[in-house]
Amino acid sequence: MLKPSVLAIVLLLVGCASMAPDFQAPALPVPAAYPVTYPADVLTDPAATPGQRAAALDWREHFADPRLQQLIAQALQNNRDLRLAALRVQEARAAYGIQRAERFPVVGVGGDASRARVPASLSTTGRAVVGSQYQVALGVNAWEIDFWGRVQSLQDAALQSYLASDAARRALTLSLVAQVADGYLLLRELDERLALARRSIASRAESLRIFTRRFEVGSTSRLDLAQVQTLSTQARALGAQLEQQRAVQAHALAQLVGGPVDVAPATTPLDDGAVLQPLDAGLPSALLADRPDILAAEHRLRAANANIGAARAAFFPRIALTTNAGVANAQLDALFEGASRAWTFAPSISLPLFDGGARRNSLDLAEVRRDLAVADYEKTVQAAFRDVADALSARQWLAEQVRIGSEGLAAQAERARLATLRYDHGAAAFLEVLDAQRDLLAAEQSLVTTRRALLSARIGLYAALGGGAQHVDAAAAP
Repeated sequence: MLKPSVLAIVLLLVGCASMAPDFQAPALPVPAAYPVTYPADVLTDPAATPGQRAAALDWREHFADPRLQQLIAQALQNNRDLRLAALRVQEARAAYGIQRAERFPVVGVGGDASRARVPASLSTTGRAVVGSQYQVALGVNAWEIDFWGRVQSLQDAALQSYLASDAARRALTLSLVAQVADGYLLLRELDERLALARRSIASRAESLRIFTRRFEVGSTSRLDLAQVQTLSTQARALGAQLEQQRAVQAHALAQLVGGPVDVAPATTPLDDGAVLQPLDAGLPSALLADRPDILAAEHRLRAANANIGAARAAFFPRIALTTNAGVANAQLDALFEGASRAWTFAPSISLPLFDGGARRNSLDLAEVRRDLAVADYEKTVQAAFRDVADALSARQWLAEQVRIGSEGLAAQAERARLATLRYDHGAAAFLEVLDAQRDLLAAEQSLVTTRRALLSARIGLYAALGGGAQHVDAAAAP
């Protein structure tokens, strides 16, 4: 039976109090709403489900393109950075398990046997004595009684570090989804621009053939032929540049996905409406619950707060308990008889009187690290707010650029048509046609780039709002 004093210590252990300061999340260092300069259709897509937050919209629902869905699923399975993040979560979980075990005594069983001879000169009886001792005991060695909550605070800090690593893993998952989607759109943009460039190359090659024949029969000048050759060379150079960019982008996408990908050129132009679903921006306050990187920063702040409690508890005496109970006897065959019961109870208390300021500096260090965590949390929130604001701004003004670019492309096409007619009727030099054709190709390329940039802005908004965060598999609760 345990002594009453041992039971009292166990009860005191259960009631130990933490010396960590009460946690208070810093005030939201951003406005309560996004800038009011955004039109209503930018803050809330008219086709979006009212009140549906991006975090509740799974990436399979948001990204409607089947080929893109396949690439994202492959990346989530094979990406090496994501695999490293998952291993760091396992590492942090194991560290938390080790720290949690410090709250409990390490109970062990041991036995020993000894036989010794005491010479007559040292024996109290004046004769040599041969003695034996046998012992088997169940005991606890140097178990810290957590009166001041030091061990509990260290456990809390380890738990928050584990949760922070898991939130960081989820943040990386969302970032990877957005990167794959953006990389896929860039590849589709290059496919469409290449198709336009190849069409121009073929058209200008035919024009060069016609003008070469005209020059040979003397119906056109050498200058006009040189200008047509210039147009053809420019189109071919653009095609070569786009081929190189597409190869580099395909390599980058393969690295993100973590394996070989199908990089066959798309046979149809990019359908803007078939790639992404509508999205409601919501309010900045929702970012605190939806963005995993903000949650990770909060967990790191909580861990730093708990470490202050452990540093404060170091100023108080550390109490440890060593005890065992078992049997001991000088005769092995009588070891387990009733009279052989033996026990020891040895509590200890220690408090350094002088440590050169180590404990004071440890507390100062913990408080500074808490302040660093506060600054990191506020910085993360501000960065999240800027991400959303930038994405909203891009969605507004890139949509306007697409509208203007479409009007400009129509005007350039009409200009090129009229310039060709004027040249055919002898009313203009071929230089006018040259300029019109060059500007038409540039307008076509620019519009495709702007359309892709608008889709990338929508992807950026989805990621900035913590898109799909509620559907990312969380680590199992400890």
